[in-house]
Amino acid sequence: MAKTQETAVGSRLEVVTFKLGEEEYGIDIQKVQELRGYDAVTRIANAPEYIKGVVNLRGIIVPIIDMRIKFKLGDPTYDQFTVVIVLNIAGRVVGMVVDSVSDVITLTGEQIKPAPEMGSVLDADYLIGLGTLEERMLILVDIDRLMSSDEMGLVEKIAA
Repeated sequence: MAKTQETAVGSRLEVVTFKLGEEEYGIDIQKVQELRGYDAVTRIANAPEYIKGVVNLRGIIVPIIDMRIKFKLGDPTYDQFTVVIVLNIAGRVVGMVVDSVSDVITLTGEQIKPAPEMGSVLDADYLIGLGTLEERMLILVDIDRLMSSDEMGLVEKIAA
């Protein structure tokens, strides 16, 4: 955690912000390949519930993760605002379903606060910190660590 904090302080972090339920999250824009509307997916037998299935994205088979199910935030609803954020993590393409994408913002080191240890839905290991922007509070997700975690099993461990 301390290492991430050092790299964020004194530099700028450009994040794509998205909503899951009432909370607003942010991930590093450099990990985002594209944004897409939610389309039907092909289910995979015996996949964890949060893996909705796969889609064929220009010849690449992409697993689609529903973050609302993953973070246990109630039943997902899919509507015109539902977005799939296509991520490129360690050379692996993964889709992440979120309620909506808000905007892209740049946070300075001073706007990024360490995440408190709260036993929250999202393990603090997967957080960069909290981004503060006027009245808004963003939960900054370390999407590399989350998607390469053993429980996700989607992306090979990133060499430290």
